[in-house]
Amino acid sequence: METETATRWLTNAEQCAWRTQLEVNRLLTYQLERDLQPFGLTMNDYEILVNLSEAEGVRLRMSDLAAATLQSKSRLSHQITRMENADLVRRENCESDRRGLYAVLTEHGMETMRKVAPHHVASVRRHFMDLLSPEALEELHKTLTPIAEHLRGQRGKP
Repeated sequence: METETATRWLTNAEQCAWRTQLEVNRLLTYQLERDLQPFGLTMNDYEILVNLSEAEGVRLRMSDLAAATLQSKSRLSHQITRMENADLVRRENCESDRRGLYAVLTEHGMETMRKVAPHHVASVRRHFMDLLSPEALEELHKTLTPIAEHLRGQRGKP
């Protein structure tokens, strides 16, 4: 037998915090995207370049890259095709698994990272970091860590 439970509506304080978080997330993403446009990159492009530049051998299996960037394999495949056309990445076969593919950062992709990263970091500072005191940043980190841990644990669950 199904039991109905009362909806726990958000309090005014909870609703304000929730809506502010949503607005900050959208506005910050929008601004960071705008700041990457002069380089012909999207936030997804940049995230892929960062993941590959930090990976051993500047390469990741496509499935691992999809998981790291929270993209479906199909969406990532389209993204990688676009990035291949810009000579930022290339695909390589996985010798240990004939069905597996690697995304590999090209030299042009690495040069692009070196050129764009300082501008992106300046944008992150200007629109986020420099607006908060060191104490507020520390508190924000403490506050968001349990949420991030919870959400990481939910990945792949229905």
